[in-house]
Amino acid sequence: GEITQLTTDGNGDIINGTFDWVYEEEFGCRDGFRISPQGNKIAFWQLDASKIGTFYMINNTDSIYSKIIPVQYPKVGQDPSSAKVGWVDLTTNALSWIEVPGDKVQNYIPSIQWVDEDNLLIQQINRKQNHLKIYLVTPSTGSIEMVYEEKEDTWVDLSYPDVTGNQWGENALPFTEDGESFLRMTENDGWRHIYKVNIKTKEKTLLTPGDYDVASMYSASNKYIYFNASPYNSTQRYLYRADLKGKGDTVRITPPEYQGINTYNFSPNADFAFHTHTSALQARTVRLINVKKHEILKEMLDNKAFTGKLKTLALPKVKFFNVEVEEGVFVDGRMVSPPDFDEKKKYPVLFHVYGEPWGAVATDNFIGMWNIMMAQKGFLVIDMDNRGTPCLKGSDWRKSIYRKIGVINADDQAKAAEKVLQWDYTDPERVAVWGWSGGGSMTLNLMFRFPEIYQTGIAIAAVSNQLIYDNIYQERYMGLPSENPEDFEVGSPITYAKNLKGNLLLIHGTADDNVHYQSAEMLINELVKHNRQFDLMVYPNRSHGIYEGYNTRKHLYTLITDYLLEHTK
Repeated sequence: GEITQLTTDGNGDIINGTFDWVYEEEFGCRDGFRISPQGNKIAFWQLDASKIGTFYMINNTDSIYSKIIPVQYPKVGQDPSSAKVGWVDLTTNALSWIEVPGDKVQNYIPSIQWVDEDNLLIQQINRKQNHLKIYLVTPSTGSIEMVYEEKEDTWVDLSYPDVTGNQWGENALPFTEDGESFLRMTENDGWRHIYKVNIKTKEKTLLTPGDYDVASMYSASNKYIYFNASPYNSTQRYLYRADLKGKGDTVRITPPEYQGINTYNFSPNADFAFHTHTSALQARTVRLINVKKHEILKEMLDNKAFTGKLKTLALPKVKFFNVEVEEGVFVDGRMVSPPDFDEKKKYPVLFHVYGEPWGAVATDNFIGMWNIMMAQKGFLVIDMDNRGTPCLKGSDWRKSIYRKIGVINADDQAKAAEKVLQWDYTDPERVAVWGWSGGGSMTLNLMFRFPEIYQTGIAIAAVSNQLIYDNIYQERYMGLPSENPEDFEVGSPITYAKNLKGNLLLIHGTADDNVHYQSAEMLINELVKHNRQFDLMVYPNRSHGIYEGYNTRKHLYTLITDYLLEHTK
């Protein structure tokens, strides 16, 4: 068919219908346009990235001369791209702009969606990400009205991170009642709940009352909203339903035999769903179900071949536990122990950490083959979730980390580790910790701040200095450095690098466009300054995931394994 150009001002700085790096990474935004239900109109984002600083990565290996790789990347404290919304009448190709209230630079627009052929919902959140506004816009008339507002002293989540959540969605709000209302998860009342918001009257109806958290939200039928929760065990997830009128009790749908983590992919009418199940020692299985009775209509993935091979191995034991780090504050943990585990023996301990608001690790899903191997080699492999992680323990638990990343989470991990190391079968003289990205940062903080606990650490793609990460993520959880610079310093591992006493392996890819290799080099300089010896592995032209290139992942995990065996066995 014929291709028609709708915008003419796009260049390297003016971005139409797609996004800059940070919108993609932190808001999960991909396609920057939305087509109306009947296909007669298209709404789109325009970002102006002309004021965004350019970070240069260097490719030294693909040519005899190095090549510069530029990335427009807004660092903490730097203004984001300005954002505005345009729309095109596809019957005439006429372009118009929507005047969304507020400063175009100091506010983000993380979502646009059509309600019907004539109306849009536009979500706008301020720079600090603690004030969300949702506008109803009629592009043809220019009418704009705020239909929803939400404020927090900490931050407002758009897409709540969870082991069952879709963290790369469009931030779109589910509609119900033939588009008259939308559904929004919020935690203004101390728990994360689902509310129904009538677009015309702005009336809010609580659909999930009770002292528990909704983990993630799925589709709505004409009677029910379906969601994941686990009121009695934060390490697991199950499907529930609630009445769309806000009446009656919530009902669990997932049968009791599916203990662990359960996720669902619903049909548009919510009558059917693909159900995925996994638990600590059970690989992923998928089935098509009738939602009403959770009846299996067809097995889609039984994983029998893999499960059969798994049974031929000497499998470890998995135990879930919790330890009290302060009065009334309990940290969940998961321990993978050797197949021949004997409580009368002493075992080296390998802590795997993350510890930031974007993920939990002590969950009841498949532990993975590397953890199985490390347990077979005699390690106790332990994951623990500190305050600030997205556990289903109420808003105070999750929001306690505000302006305290690197402090409260590291303190909780260290206190929990001390409790674990009091167990008769843990060896406090052989303790290692490792993590990736935010977990790499946690590893550094633990190695530098608590050298009396951890003797060996492996930090992969770590943020050593919070002031060099991207603005959307870091400012959401830490505020603006112009207002509270001391919090960024206190939470950054580089501040404590001089305290290193144990064995430290730093691993980073030079083409990491997320946590720049700059982070490793700044930390290296600080360690050298204080004559602290360490080990370093640099992967040329590898990104944040360190997977590009033949044999890379095998090499990486061989390196990690050998380092742990050398220093803890």
